[in-house]
Amino acid sequence: MKREASLFFALLPILVLIALLTSNVFLFEDTLTGANQIALLLAAALAGIISIRLGLPWNKIREKIVSTIGSAMPSILILLLIGSLAGTWMISGVVPAMIYYGLDIISPKMFLFTAVVTSAIVSVATGSSWSTIATIGVALLGIGKALGMSEAVVAGAIISGAYFGDKVSPLSDTTNLAPAMAGTDLFTHIRYMFYTTVPSLTITLIIFLVIGFSGDHSGALDNVQAVKTAIDGTFSTNPLLFLVPAILLTIIILKVPPLPSLLAGSLLGGIFAIIFQPEIIREVAGITDNYIQASYVGVMQAMFGDVSLTTADSKVNELLSTSGMRGMLDTVWLILSAMVFGGVMESAGLLRRITQPIVRYAKSTGSLVASTVGTCIFFNTTASDQYISIVVPGRMFRKTYEEKGLKPEVLSRTLEDSGTMTSVLIPWNTCGATQSRVLGVDTFTYAPYAFFNLISPIMTILFAYLNIKIRRYGKDEKPGEKPSVPVD
Repeated sequence: MKREASLFFALLPILVLIALLTSNVFLFEDTLTGANQIALLLAAALAGIISIRLGLPWNKIREKIVSTIGSAMPSILILLLIGSLAGTWMISGVVPAMIYYGLDIISPKMFLFTAVVTSAIVSVATGSSWSTIATIGVALLGIGKALGMSEAVVAGAIISGAYFGDKVSPLSDTTNLAPAMAGTDLFTHIRYMFYTTVPSLTITLIIFLVIGFSGDHSGALDNVQAVKTAIDGTFSTNPLLFLVPAILLTIIILKVPPLPSLLAGSLLGGIFAIIFQPEIIREVAGITDNYIQASYVGVMQAMFGDVSLTTADSKVNELLSTSGMRGMLDTVWLILSAMVFGGVMESAGLLRRITQPIVRYAKSTGSLVASTVGTCIFFNTTASDQYISIVVPGRMFRKTYEEKGLKPEVLSRTLEDSGTMTSVLIPWNTCGATQSRVLGVDTFTYAPYAFFNLISPIMTILFAYLNIKIRRYGKDEKPGEKPSVPVD
């Protein structure tokens, strides 16, 4: 018979994991190439031992691990296709063309502000922060580097904008998941989120404006010209290349699922590479006499492997290198390891045991919302998946919010402000691992500059403690009944 763990033993695997991850930071140059993966597996092994000692049979633990990994498979497949898309969009000249023309129209002082707004618009239209960062985000990072800006700051601006759309777009999966868990409808949820989202985004934009106008951009003009010259000497920057992102954006807006959308975008990049970049195709394939053979080899190489293009500028060469699907394998390994840890922790109820005291001691509205935020961050850190950080706290707190007379949109907004927003700030979370690999910037490096993601959970707690825009049931309303006029 399975027994419940004490709080100490429930926390022990997490404490060991924190100790191992901290040690890795000091002992390894790149913790994502194996050290963190092993740390997660060792912590999972300890959690497994504790679970077995509590009476849970191994086959139940294994089943939970398999089901947890299964829940992450869509993200893993999307990640691999993003690697493929990045490769073909590079050799086709799509990303270089975005950088080339972007340098003409974006002012250095306004660049960070523009990066947030552009990423936000695209992510609202697509409903996907992942697709936004993998496409327009990669191009914006290249522009920022060409302007001589810190890649950490630029990545923070891109992620801030991309996660705005992930949070409020009706096409976003998390925007649909949060109200489903809380018990409200989609558009009530979106409308209510704007109370905290607009101030968070406004503060974010002001911060990036201050950074942009206070920076020294005196050398930007020389950098810009050098980058444009190098790109122009290597690629055919035909405006027709912009058909590729335009077609992909249309496909996504038409609600075609992510996997076929990204595959279509990847193949389109390959076709445009064959048409517009014959010299690049020959260089990547290493074949000069048979263009049909070179086209096949070149596109395949871009989709699965390393591509490093040579220009007259060594700095530009760094912008024009990709690793295809192969470059995503360390991240896939990290996600699998994180899912093993999360699955074992959940199988014996260790995560639930840790969060029980939080629910019990949440008395006031402010403390309840703060507890929900903390729980979402906790699950993002331990279960390593933003969906779990929305689903589990949503189930845990739904009845408590009802008992305190709070409408379900208060819970759904809190789930988004914390669960969705903080997932990208944790290196071993599926979101943090993916965006770090796609942008080539360590999670802990860009996290201090992802202002929108940092401000959102603070804003929702502040609103709760100040009792601002906290919807409660009226005297004649009961939970579960069709709401009448909202009472703020």
